[in-house]
Amino acid sequence: MEFDTKLIHGGISEDEFTGATSIPIYMASTFHQNKIGESKYEYSRSGNPTREAVEKLIADLEDGTAGFAFSSGSAAINTVFSLFSVGDHIIVGNDVYGGTFRLIDAVLKRFGMTFTVVDTRDLQAVEQAITPQTKAVYLETPTNPLLRVTDIAAIASLAKKHALLSIIDNTFASPYIQKPLNMGVDIVLHSASKYLGGHSDVIAGLVVTKEPDLGEQIGYLQNAIGSILAPQESWLLQRGMKTLGLRMRAHLHNAEAIFDYLNQQPLVNKIYYPGDPENADYAIAKKQMNGFGAMISFELQPGLDPRLFVEKLQVITLAESLGALESLVEVPAIMTHGAIPRETRLKNGITDELIRLSVGVEDITDLLADLAQAFQGIAE
Repeated sequence: MEFDTKLIHGGISEDEFTGATSIPIYMASTFHQNKIGESKYEYSRSGNPTREAVEKLIADLEDGTAGFAFSSGSAAINTVFSLFSVGDHIIVGNDVYGGTFRLIDAVLKRFGMTFTVVDTRDLQAVEQAITPQTKAVYLETPTNPLLRVTDIAAIASLAKKHALLSIIDNTFASPYIQKPLNMGVDIVLHSASKYLGGHSDVIAGLVVTKEPDLGEQIGYLQNAIGSILAPQESWLLQRGMKTLGLRMRAHLHNAEAIFDYLNQQPLVNKIYYPGDPENADYAIAKKQMNGFGAMISFELQPGLDPRLFVEKLQVITLAESLGALESLVEVPAIMTHGAIPRETRLKNGITDELIRLSVGVEDITDLLADLAQAFQGIAE
């Protein structure tokens, strides 16, 4: 079954009781049991028909065996990190979502876990960071917000060589663009509020595994911790996922056009985009990605105020988040990555002038005109 068909007919796409092609929202906290232990569902934290539908759909889309839906991307990340114990060491990519950094720095370290931050594109640096206590490598690719691209298959192979788990946040790409499980990765997760939901109307997180034993562990933690996705949000998410292919083609088309425009804009100092042939990661991005994504980050020329630029935009919305129908723009240093100390941000390449653009599906003529008037505004 091809990807676009799987989006519509994958997972549980028809209600077994009524034949409805839209899975009903089962707003039930508990379920009748004919005999003790002989019911399919017992309690909605442990399992719900609406949530099960979206969980099976993401498992199909990522070519996994088990999917799990959580109340947010952060809840999904926290649950995955709950696989580990006091004294365990995790290698983490140096360009991750600010909320992931906050979870690690302010919460998980208090529980006795240790972390080493490295540029996961440097396989030698990753291997040198491994200790007898190391249990996993955690990364994003492309990264947030500098769009760095790591060789997924190489990281997965290195992790297996040292008996480590490999965990990839696939939010920026979505399974439309890449499927890390097929490259040897153990766990894939998403902030499903982004491209998978696609409509800025749901907060959700997803986790997918390929190995059944690992899926059983995640399922146990999902039930034990309890940060599950509610039925209403599960329904919204599944509905959004069905149009992922249509949306991604429009996203990618617009992103390429905007990159070409920014590349010719004299007020732009530097562009971060995997599809830039001058990008050091271009070759690996072209090899492992089906398109270069719709995220573009760029720095203005020195002396220009990024806050003034983003506030002048009229069609492109100033807001946190990404991957929605509407184009969104933000300044990472004071918005999504504000939780990271400035010294650490600068060391990792996140400057105060950096702007992150999530390219939506509006008419490209309007997006280009909006960028042009904002550039004109800051040049005056």
